[in-house]
Amino acid sequence: MDMASNAMSTPRSLSAISPDLVPEIVDKWADITPGVIALSDDHTRMTYGHLNRCSNQFAQYLSTLGVKADSLVALCLGRSVAQTWIALAVLKAGGAYVPLDPSYPVDRISFMVRDAEPCVLITNRAMVEHLPAGPWHTVVVDRDLREIERQPVQAPPCCVTGENLAYVIYTSGSTGTPKGVEITHRSLLNLVSWHQRNFAVTARDRATSLSSVGFDAAVWEVWPHLAAGASVHVPGDALRYQPVALRDWLVEMGITISFVPTLLAERLITLSWPAHTALRALLTGADVLHHYPSQTLPFTFFNNYGPTECTVVATSAPVSSVERPDLVPPIGWPIDNTQVYILDEHLQPVTAGSAGELYIGGTSVARGYRNNPQLTADKFVPDPFSAIASARMYRTGDLGRSLPDGQIAFLGRIDDQVKIRGYRIELNEIVAALDHHTAIEMSFVLARENTSGQKQLVAYVVPRNGSKPSGEDLRRFLVSQLPDYMVPEVFVFVSSLPLNANGKVDRSALPMPPELTSETGTDTAPRVMIEERLRDILQTLLGISTVAVDDNFFMLGGNSLLGTQLISRMRDAFGVEVSLLVLFDHSTIAGLAVQVEKLILEKLDAGHRDSA
Repeated sequence: MDMASNAMSTPRSLSAISPDLVPEIVDKWADITPGVIALSDDHTRMTYGHLNRCSNQFAQYLSTLGVKADSLVALCLGRSVAQTWIALAVLKAGGAYVPLDPSYPVDRISFMVRDAEPCVLITNRAMVEHLPAGPWHTVVVDRDLREIERQPVQAPPCCVTGENLAYVIYTSGSTGTPKGVEITHRSLLNLVSWHQRNFAVTARDRATSLSSVGFDAAVWEVWPHLAAGASVHVPGDALRYQPVALRDWLVEMGITISFVPTLLAERLITLSWPAHTALRALLTGADVLHHYPSQTLPFTFFNNYGPTECTVVATSAPVSSVERPDLVPPIGWPIDNTQVYILDEHLQPVTAGSAGELYIGGTSVARGYRNNPQLTADKFVPDPFSAIASARMYRTGDLGRSLPDGQIAFLGRIDDQVKIRGYRIELNEIVAALDHHTAIEMSFVLARENTSGQKQLVAYVVPRNGSKPSGEDLRRFLVSQLPDYMVPEVFVFVSSLPLNANGKVDRSALPMPPELTSETGTDTAPRVMIEERLRDILQTLLGISTVAVDDNFFMLGGNSLLGTQLISRMRDAFGVEVSLLVLFDHSTIAGLAVQVEKLILEKLDAGHRDSA
């Protein structure tokens, strides 16, 4: 195959775009438009002038703690204005920030902190007691703010170059532990410059920050817009999984450009939109897009692809409204200064239109994995197609093929790594957690599609002799160790795992869970009013015509993201708060109805006691 068509990219000189790095560019906007809103959430509005002053003082404070070029600073603050301006402070001090999602299990956060070996750990009063102690300085923002505010308002001197680290994000690891991906300023600047050019970003734009801080899309949502003098708006958690409410918020806030995860995007593009909404670009990515947008959408819909190891985005393109039944929407063309190769097992280009593994080269390729030189050497290999002797390319493990127009069609994963709800998951990490359960002899996890075409995690479990754990027991156990998106929806108990001739698990011999092969389990109709209301909610939420009272929410295509929406709708319908853990344990209409009735009675009893 002609390499020109196999390794597409748009070369652009970074120095021609800007001689500065991202924090310096943001500072220039503070000089030009100090009174313009830079960041806002439900509680805070921060102008560029205020952003500059606060980040400078915090950067000065971090410098006194020893932060310098390539020092890591862990941030455990969650989605907020504070998360962003403190990350900017870390960059100004010369360090690289490590975002930690406070919603993750404490053991997972503790591993990341110890593995990263940060110079400083920044958090708040709510989280500090749950974080590990170590040789790092711990800064509690809402406790130490007075000391920080005593610092000079000028940025500290900094000798950072494009080759120094900007951030480190931890992803799911194939060895059963997370791995930190190291991204340089040069790679971040390339993402920022491409984004601004490709989407014509100006200071008049209003963007969003919806992603969890531990998801690399959060990087993409913030820096390209702050480096353009635009404003970034952080919606509350209640909006993030509610398509209708999110649409209304985007319209009301006058948002012009927004990223949303694939599952949510597919719902947003099916809604009716005002013809004159300010939104002009809706971006999605991180999972396989299955649907094409309608011609009536008043904005352009873009699909994007890229592993964390290649600075969030490697390919991008607008999605046509012309549906192709034979093809899911492609993942686009390579972004600026990025090459995508489609290679065979011998690292040779495949013929045009043939399937091969996607390798990514160019400016966006990460430095490697934190404290893991062997894995770095395995995944970041020499780039034989580059004129630069030291160039490397990242082996994605993804399959793809080129299309006649030069775009790339995504064909799935080569290995066990999958994406669920936009999060990249190493299945072996779930297996490692399951196998720590005292009742489990061994386990195997894979992703299967249910009848609605959605991927669901299925765990095959071999119990220890005499043990009889239930799916609810295992789900509760995993919730305490893994993020909710990594908890399997289905547990299948088997006497042994079938093996092939090579001694590996024979996937083809694993039984298909009956829950995934039928729409409903019984024809049992609702028997009381609460069950009727729950049935109506579930049918609307899942988009199916019939739900029986004994059907399992997760077997019908439900997941934790949809579970959050279900909880919100139950709150509106019944006036009670059902936790996600209760939904895991009571995931049928019949079971939920009992829990809702119980909560209603408790609420009434409490009201009677108060009135007495």
